[in-house]
Amino acid sequence: MSKIDCKILIVDDEEDILTAGRIFLKQHFSLVRTEPNPEKIPALLQAETYDVILLDLNYSAGATSSQEGFEMLKRILRFDPNAVVILITAYGDIDLAVRALKEGATDFVTKPWQNEKLLATLMSACKLRRSSLEVKELQTKQQHLNQVMDRHYGEFIGTSSAMQKVYQTIEKVGATDANVLILGENGTGKELAARALHRKSKRANEVFINVDLGAVSETLFESELFGSMKGAFTDAKEDRAGRFEVASGGTLFLDELGNLSMPLQSKLLTALQSRMITRLGSNKPKPIDIRLICATNMPLYEMVADGRFRQDLLYRINTVEINLPPLRERKEDIKLLVEHFMRNFTRKYQKPNLGIAAKTLQKLTEYHWPGNIRELEHAVERAVILCDQSALQPDDFYFGSAAPAKAAVLPDSEITLEALEKMMVQKTLSKHSGNITHAARDLGITRTALYRRIEKHGL
Repeated sequence: MSKIDCKILIVDDEEDILTAGRIFLKQHFSLVRTEPNPEKIPALLQAETYDVILLDLNYSAGATSSQEGFEMLKRILRFDPNAVVILITAYGDIDLAVRALKEGATDFVTKPWQNEKLLATLMSACKLRRSSLEVKELQTKQQHLNQVMDRHYGEFIGTSSAMQKVYQTIEKVGATDANVLILGENGTGKELAARALHRKSKRANEVFINVDLGAVSETLFESELFGSMKGAFTDAKEDRAGRFEVASGGTLFLDELGNLSMPLQSKLLTALQSRMITRLGSNKPKPIDIRLICATNMPLYEMVADGRFRQDLLYRINTVEINLPPLRERKEDIKLLVEHFMRNFTRKYQKPNLGIAAKTLQKLTEYHWPGNIRELEHAVERAVILCDQSALQPDDFYFGSAAPAKAAVLPDSEITLEALEKMMVQKTLSKHSGNITHAARDLGITRTALYRRIEKHGL
């Protein structure tokens, strides 16, 4: 019989108990250690990590109050808050068991024990220990991820009056649980605003779940948002929590809200009104506790007037509205943004001494930036990669609005594969306002391959 990978420590002043426990349990567990002196527990825990500790409640001769065991329980849990401790005593009763559980014990057994019952108890305790460590690891990873994401999205960059209004609204609304609707063009930083609201909230230490509704198909909407049970559909091989459940206790950010069809809007509204969701394939509703933030670049009020968006859903999601200004309306912030992106990309691409010319900043400020901050970021990254001078020059930046005239029609005499390739790259970059990621996807090549073609054709 294979042994369970679980380390057991038995602490009891009776040698017979220690001997019996060691002989029986070492057949089933990878390590069983015994100790008659409870004062040695701290040193033992320093030297080894135990999955389960079997701890006697009474040690002094004639002691029956169990106070010694409870004191040691506190010391163990101070050393390792995730310790799984099972108390053992010859004087067990219900009141003592309840007190033991309240003070942090996992379970309670009386001696002399029944081997089968003790084995079952320890196996369950080992599973609990493993699960608690996995949860702890996931929580640590989530905290680290949140820190990384917060650093990535950081605070807003900008001192313009338009952005000051945004900051003020976030300060007022952040600490509440009010539903927030963020409106703005593509690339204005709607997710950044949502994360700022989350960081300001009482839920800041809980999860922030982002759902791109534009990427969720009609058929997968319910299973993605509400979850599914095993067998609910062909590929449902196990029970699966939806985004609402995963976000419960934290913040749920629904991006691209305007893309939802009317039937899906109805299903979303029902969940928001009842604060309950039902997994696909189940008939048991589950309560949810979320802070809801929605965002879209679409004109929801016009869509309501046209009958393409439910008015009652709009009322439900926009207790407070935040309008993010496009970059062309906050041009005084462009210099700050460029400097920020320059710091990031010169470090990333190991060009620490690269600067930017004043005339380049002037050109960037005069451009209308249809792709907003996202377009500016991609433009700076591309320029840093391709620049081979000491400072970024105006020619290091490609602006899609200038491309159509160049990429019109070629005379027959100039039609070559290279000319056609150049024209196609120009047209695609123009179509996507210089967005490298989107243009590369449209062309069916990688970003790296597109950068090579841009450099090759001098674009």
